[in-house]
Amino acid sequence: MAISVVIADDQEMVRTGFRMILESQPDIEVLADVVDGEAALAAVAEHRPDVLLLDIRMPGLDGLEVTRRLSGSDRPRIVIVTTFDLDEYVHAALHGGASGFLLKDASPAMLVEAVRAAAAGDALVSPAITVRLLRELAPKTPPARARRPAEPLTERERDVVRCLARGMTNAEIAGELYVSLSTVKTHLANVQAKLDARNRVEIAAWAWESGLAATTT
Repeated sequence: MAISVVIADDQEMVRTGFRMILESQPDIEVLADVVDGEAALAAVAEHRPDVLLLDIRMPGLDGLEVTRRLSGSDRPRIVIVTTFDLDEYVHAALHGGASGFLLKDASPAMLVEAVRAAAAGDALVSPAITVRLLRELAPKTPPARARRPAEPLTERERDVVRCLARGMTNAEIAGELYVSLSTVKTHLANVQAKLDARNRVEIAAWAWESGLAATTT
């Protein structure tokens, strides 16, 4: 079945461009494109899309509030569309459970990859966005205030998380640590459970906030 998408952005050119790119893919269907947060909530309620492509700054209800209101197990996966001058908003959206971050001038391939990753329950961790944001914003949260895992991470799990926090994909982590791809996925699943994290983006955020990402092995 096709991945269903709703696009919410107050710029008509952005909505039109995203729709054209996504509808060119045989496995993606755009159900609606809307201009603000209230309309985004209404479209989600009406269409129940797999993925909501959401601008962070819109008139009235912004993307951050939309993300907050859509918290829950039955909500769509949310991919935030942002620019570099909105770092603090993106950091808050991350903690609200967003599944990915995308620059408005991202390539068509990156847009498609972000939607597919979100629909699969994964998160697009773009080094161009996420690592920069987390590195700059993490010092605002003292390491002592970062969440504590339910169980201590093993040394290998810590290695995997450090790589993740640098923006590496699972395949790149496997190559860096000389382990199999399935081993990386197992370690990340264990870490996600220990942290009660919703996705890999939240794991990366924790790594920077706790100081783990800044440490060396």
